[in-house]
Amino acid sequence: MVIPVIMPKQGQSVETCIITRWFKNSGDRVSKGDILFSYETDKAAFDLESPGDGILLDIFFGEGDEVPVLENVAAIGDNGEQTGHLRPGGLKSEAGDRYAQMQSSEKIPDDTIYGNKPSGNIPAAGFAIKISPRAKRLAEDKKVDFSEIKGSGPGGRIIVSDIEQALSHRESYDHHKAPSEDDFYDKPLGNIRRIISKTMHSSLQSSAQLTHHMSADVRKLLEARRKIKENIAAGSAEQDITLNDMVCLCVIRAIANFPEMNSHLLADSLRIFNRVHLGIAVDTQRGLMVPAIKNADRMTLSQLSAGLRSAADACRKGNIDPELIQSTSASFTISNLSNYGVEMFTPVINLPQVAILGVCAIINRPVDLGNSTFGFVPYIGLSLTYDHRAIDGGPTTLFLREIKKQIENFNYK
Repeated sequence: MVIPVIMPKQGQSVETCIITRWFKNSGDRVSKGDILFSYETDKAAFDLESPGDGILLDIFFGEGDEVPVLENVAAIGDNGEQTGHLRPGGLKSEAGDRYAQMQSSEKIPDDTIYGNKPSGNIPAAGFAIKISPRAKRLAEDKKVDFSEIKGSGPGGRIIVSDIEQALSHRESYDHHKAPSEDDFYDKPLGNIRRIISKTMHSSLQSSAQLTHHMSADVRKLLEARRKIKENIAAGSAEQDITLNDMVCLCVIRAIANFPEMNSHLLADSLRIFNRVHLGIAVDTQRGLMVPAIKNADRMTLSQLSAGLRSAADACRKGNIDPELIQSTSASFTISNLSNYGVEMFTPVINLPQVAILGVCAIINRPVDLGNSTFGFVPYIGLSLTYDHRAIDGGPTTLFLREIKKQIENFNYK
């Protein structure tokens, strides 16, 4: 009996995954639990294990393919068994068609194109281009010169997405003279960056996002931070509580007075959460991830700090629970760029959430201290982006002012 290998669904909002590497070739014998291939979503990477024992009869998608979740990726069975009924659309993908050949031989595959001289989309004599049949047909239909395109498929092969990218560039230059190739080089977007790009574009296209800016006197937070460092140095405390931990606690306390900020905008309703599931933006080598700290409003400062640190470490190691990095897992998100010296920015909302807070750098500002005395006081910048479809500017400003109040009246015990 033929066993289908199915692309898992990693979270409710994940619709596609990208295969990054195959560890087995078509025709290999595999055992249940063997790693077949690696794949990634916009936030994390995973390995897929073989669901059974047998021969890897067919591979329907190859490295670099973006595969819909719950789609058949490959088939496992006994020699001679048919797999056509399992193929998506009855056909293999362009990468799957050639994958075994590309991996098992250094010969130029059958889809390599030769030519005598540069003309149209034909390469020069003695020069070979590896291009998939689907990509070649698209290039010919759209009259795209693929002789200078760098392929992003296995072995440097040109695939459909490379031709589509070339088409996009050509449209940009339709009414302008293209610069000399000596003036630039094209860097292909990585898999995660392409998906993040789609997500950010969709967020801005489908919502009415505005940003309000405010700053808060941060002297009490800095004093608390100083005490924590002293306690650690003296051996009376072990846990290092950061300024970001304290800001997150202040935001959670502010949300208690403005529950509508802790919500998701649905088709015709506002889903207001009873608990604060705090999303925190984490910069990793793979790209931006936003894990959720569930029930953060029930945590002490120490518990919150430990939860934030644990989630960030898991993101950077690539072993974060995929459910926690879906935009639907968090009810409100914080993005902190203070370490980069950013004084003001416009964070983008993780839909369906209705707001996101950007935390900015601490800047010393001149302040009237009374009695005709002026001095410099450290202020932290706060940038709150909200979805105007769900919340008006007045309540948003009051919420931002409440965050400011919580920061300026912070009490560390």
